[in-house]
Amino acid sequence: MKSYNKIFAFVIAVIAVLFVASNVLIINSQQTESDREYRVEVNRLALQINDNGYNSLDFSGNEYVTNVEKYSNDNSGFYDVSNEYVIREIDGQLYRFDYVRAKENITPFLVISNLVLAIISLMVIAILIYIKLKILKPFDRLKEVPFELSKGNLTVPIKEVKNRFFGKFIWGVDLLRDNIESQKQRELDLQKDKRMLLLSLSHDIKTPLSAIKLYSKALSRGLYKSHEKQLEIAENINAKADEIEGYISQIITASKDDFLSFDVNISEFYLSELIGRINEYYSEKLSLAKINFSVEQYNDCMLKGDIDRCVEILQNIIENAIKYGNGQYINIKITNEDGCCVVSIENSGCTLADDELTHIFDSFHRGTNSKNIKGSGLGLYICRQLITKMGGEIFAEIKHSNIIVSTVFLKA
Repeated sequence: MKSYNKIFAFVIAVIAVLFVASNVLIINSQQTESDREYRVEVNRLALQINDNGYNSLDFSGNEYVTNVEKYSNDNSGFYDVSNEYVIREIDGQLYRFDYVRAKENITPFLVISNLVLAIISLMVIAILIYIKLKILKPFDRLKEVPFELSKGNLTVPIKEVKNRFFGKFIWGVDLLRDNIESQKQRELDLQKDKRMLLLSLSHDIKTPLSAIKLYSKALSRGLYKSHEKQLEIAENINAKADEIEGYISQIITASKDDFLSFDVNISEFYLSELIGRINEYYSEKLSLAKINFSVEQYNDCMLKGDIDRCVEILQNIIENAIKYGNGQYINIKITNEDGCCVVSIENSGCTLADDELTHIFDSFHRGTNSKNIKGSGLGLYICRQLITKMGGEIFAEIKHSNIIVSTVFLKA
């Protein structure tokens, strides 16, 4: 804001300089024109004297030259006159031309020029004031809001104003703050529920665990002599171990459910937009990696779903193809069926066993071909969850040592 105030002051100074300079130029130009007018009459009379003599002078039509005096020895007041004059020498004789200046009528033009400059100046000043009040000042009030939000201060006040430039922006920032605050509250509630769940499960695990420890100590000390009693204790230990395993499964399930979010916003979009975004992202990347990437010809159509999530699905499939393929080629083939569009991604060099194909969409599953390759085993699981949310399907097959992952999208 301080910089803008300096600019505003500079503009005011420039306007003042323009006012002064324009007035000076106008006045000087008018004076120059008046000087030229009486000189024209002096030159014309000098030509008459030169051609026809002094006695032939005709002052009719003259507006500025009032008298012409011929110099003589007894004329002592030739140079001593109060009015303005010009001395000319004609045929060796001096003549004095008395004149009056033209009346300078510069007021109308000066007023009009100053009025035009004043209107332009007021418009410029009004625009600068408008920019300051309607754009810079609201933005200046908002400049601290993102910083406060980044620090976790979600109670920073945001005053709503009906501003054509920032009204919607301020509303959006306030909505963002509310969403962050709601999300923070949900996370706190989730952490609280998760902590209570873990505490509860931990407490429940202690009971069978204590029983297992007691049974183990009793067996190690030989307290149970009969073989039947020992078998009974072994079965009890196995039952308690199964109970603990059940609690651990609950912990894992709860962790997975809270860990991933599969929200989708259903809308309509063109297939060409989806394929265009994928092609734009991977054509150069795979070219640099020396992988032949191709998209077969297809008929464009309208699809129903979340385009960002659809891009995420295809990206996950292609990333898997890059990691687990032999790097020769990745091909995208698109076919249309009744009410559906099938996008199939084929990559060369499949090293996955046939019996593992049914598990590739399970969470945290990693095949035997994933050794020494970093990953979480969640990519295709996320794909299946997202496409299911949008009403589609995903499946995989192995043909001629190549794996084909096909995604079925619904048409609009």
